[in-house]
Amino acid sequence: MCCAETSGGYEATSGGYESAPGVAAGVLHHRSPLAATAALAALGASAFAYVTTESLPVGLLQPISTSLHSSLVATGRLVTVYAAINVTLSAPLAHLTRGLPRKATICALMAALVLTSLAAAAVPGYGWLMAVRVVTALAQAVFWSLVIPTAASLFPPAMSGRAVGWVLGGASLAVVLGVPAGTWLGQLAGWRFAFVGVAVLGAVLSIPIVMALPAYHPAETHAGTGSAPDRRRYRLAMATTALAVGGFFCMYTYVSPFLTEVAGLALHDVAGVLLITGSATVGGVAAGSALSKRFPAVAPFVPVAVMVPALLLLWAAGRMAPAAIALIAATCVALGAYDVSNQNRVLEVAPASTDIASAWASAAFNAGIAGGSLAGGLVLHGYGPRPTALLGGIVAIFALVVAGAATRRRAPAGAHPS
Repeated sequence: MCCAETSGGYEATSGGYESAPGVAAGVLHHRSPLAATAALAALGASAFAYVTTESLPVGLLQPISTSLHSSLVATGRLVTVYAAINVTLSAPLAHLTRGLPRKATICALMAALVLTSLAAAAVPGYGWLMAVRVVTALAQAVFWSLVIPTAASLFPPAMSGRAVGWVLGGASLAVVLGVPAGTWLGQLAGWRFAFVGVAVLGAVLSIPIVMALPAYHPAETHAGTGSAPDRRRYRLAMATTALAVGGFFCMYTYVSPFLTEVAGLALHDVAGVLLITGSATVGGVAAGSALSKRFPAVAPFVPVAVMVPALLLLWAAGRMAPAAIALIAATCVALGAYDVSNQNRVLEVAPASTDIASAWASAAFNAGIAGGSLAGGLVLHGYGPRPTALLGGIVAIFALVVAGAATRRRAPAGAHPS
C-alpha cells in the first residue's frame, strides 16, 4: 500500500506513516476550538453507540436465552466470541486499514453498526445472532484502533489526555444510559427492539461524524507516535489490561444472575442497578483523567488496587443487596479509571505507531473480556454466580502485581528505550 498525504507533509509507505523529508514530526493542524470540540463530541458519540451494542447481551442475557432456547452460558458466549474477535484481529485489521482515509473509514464503520444492529433484531435463531455479532465485532476491532489516536490528534499534546477521557466518557455513558435503556426496552418490548434502538441511534449519530470529523490522518500530527516510547512498559501495560479486565468480567458478564440469585433482587430491578453501576463508571473515567494528569506514574496501578478488594468483598458480602450494589459500583469505578489512565499510558509509551499500539491495547482489553467471561461462565455452570466474584478478585490480584512492576520499572526522564 502506497499513497501520499501532502497536506501535513507526511507520506504513507508500506511500513506505515513516516515523516516526509525536511518536515518535522508532530504537525498540529490548526482548527478552531469549536470545530475540534464538535469532532471530539462526534467521536464520543460513536464510542457510545458501539459500546452499547457490544454490551447489550449483558443486560439481556436471560431474555435472549429464553427467546432463542439457549443456555445462559451459551448466551454469554455472545460476549466471549465478540471479545475474542477483537483480541485476534484488532492489530491485523489496524495494519490493513492504516492507509485508508480516516474520516471515510469511521463513517463506514458507523454504517456497519447500523446494518448489523438491524440484522441482529431480525435473526431467526442463536447461530444467526452469533454470526451477526461476529461481523459487528470485526467493525469494532477497527473502530477502537482508530478512535483514540484520532481524538488525541484534534488538540495540542497537553490536551490529549482530556480528549481521550471524553471518548472513553462516551463509552462509559453507554454503560450508564445505553445498556440500562436497552435492558429496559428489551424487557418491555422484547430484546430485538433493543437492537433496533441501537440501529436508530447509530444512524442519528452518523450525522455529526460526517459533518465534524476532519479529513487529515492522525499520523500527520503529534498523536502519530508515543511521546516517550518504552517497549517494556508498553508490554506490562498490555498484560495488566488483560488481567484487570479479565477479573472484572469474570463477575460482570453474569451480573444479572448474580443480582437475582445471590443478592435476591427481582429481574425487573436489574436495569436500575445497571444504571447505578454505569454512572459509577463515568465517575471512574473522570477520576482516571485527573489521576493521569496529577500522578501519571501510578495512575494505572491505583484503580486495580481498588478493584481487588471490591471483588473479594462482593464474594463475601454479595448476599446483602445494598452491599452487592455498592461493591459492583466500586468495581465499575475502578474499571473506568483504569481504562482512561491506561489509554493515556499507551499514547505515552507506544513503541511505534499509536494506531497499532491502540489496536493491541484494544486486543488486550478484549482478551480480558473474552477470558473473563469464559472463566466466569465455567464457574457459573459448575458452582453458580457467587464464586464468579471470587475468581475475578483472584485474577485481579495478578493484575495488581504486574501493574506494580510497571510502576517500579518506570523509565528515567529523558530515556526512550525501544
